[in-house]
Amino acid sequence: MKVSDFNYELPERLIAQHPYEKRDEARLMILDKENQEIEDKIFKDIIDYLKPGDCLVINNTKVIPARLYGKKDTGAHVEFLLLNRIEGDFWEVMVKPGNKLKPGTIVYFGDGILKAEILEVLDGGNRKVKFEYKGIFNEILDQIGLMPLPPYIKEKLEKKESYQTVYAKYEGSAAAPTAGLHFTKDLLKKINDKGIDIANVTLHVGIGTFRPVKVENIEDHNMHSEHYYIKSEDAEKINKAKQNGNRVIAVGTTSCRVLESVADEKGLVRECEGDTNIFIYPGYKFKCIDALITNFHLPESTLIMLVSALAGKEFIMNAYKYAVTKEYHFFSFGDAMFIK
Repeated sequence: MKVSDFNYELPERLIAQHPYEKRDEARLMILDKENQEIEDKIFKDIIDYLKPGDCLVINNTKVIPARLYGKKDTGAHVEFLLLNRIEGDFWEVMVKPGNKLKPGTIVYFGDGILKAEILEVLDGGNRKVKFEYKGIFNEILDQIGLMPLPPYIKEKLEKKESYQTVYAKYEGSAAAPTAGLHFTKDLLKKINDKGIDIANVTLHVGIGTFRPVKVENIEDHNMHSEHYYIKSEDAEKINKAKQNGNRVIAVGTTSCRVLESVADEKGLVRECEGDTNIFIYPGYKFKCIDALITNFHLPESTLIMLVSALAGKEFIMNAYKYAVTKEYHFFSFGDAMFIK
């Protein structure tokens, strides 16, 4: 299967540059994968498509303000993107300009309240660094860091919390699980009151989620790895729905990837923690999830391949063409679809 099979034409004006003022008033496309039918709705209508006994699975990761701008002793400007905490104050970071930052280089951020030493060059050109500071690291990040918005968003983000789900809890992501941005606390309460269980998983989204697929045949693609964990009380909710013949509905491709990584052949999950590099594309047999709430994804991305595996490639590509003609908004701050 070729990467070009997942390409589509998207006018730039349909790439959402700003979050919706009212999260649950984004548009929602309903995709009925059995009957191959499409409906146009508003996101808060999602409650009408959820049934008592269903289990909605959300990713409660929290985006850290991972983009830092600093200077070397020489006054030269440097940009860091925090990718992964190795342990303690040791981090893997993406750096610009890459060729100038050799081991031993010191970089200062926020007038010196944060200092980093480059320790080694890692595979792929990232750096292992050690940070030094006084106080609490996350509080310093909040003070001087910026949200690491995807490259296709050119406008400045007015409020940091706009790129955060209302249920974000555990810090560690370099990008938001954007399907979850459409939920409000009020909508979640109504869903829960209707008899739908809400379970949490945590998957810290890496910047690899935006990396293009550079091989011609998708089977040759090496998927990036991301860290996840799932707690026993959440596993119980998911398993209850599965065992009772009700649906497990993943909110976002990140929740989907956790569930499909840990599920056994019966679709049951357990409390666990680990790293996943699962790559889901057409031909994959889903073990756990029955339905998916997701945004519209980049052409030729691993995420459009994932949704094609669930709903069928032809149906998805037709739905994307339809979304363009109906002027849906695309990507992180855009509209959503529910594949049921």
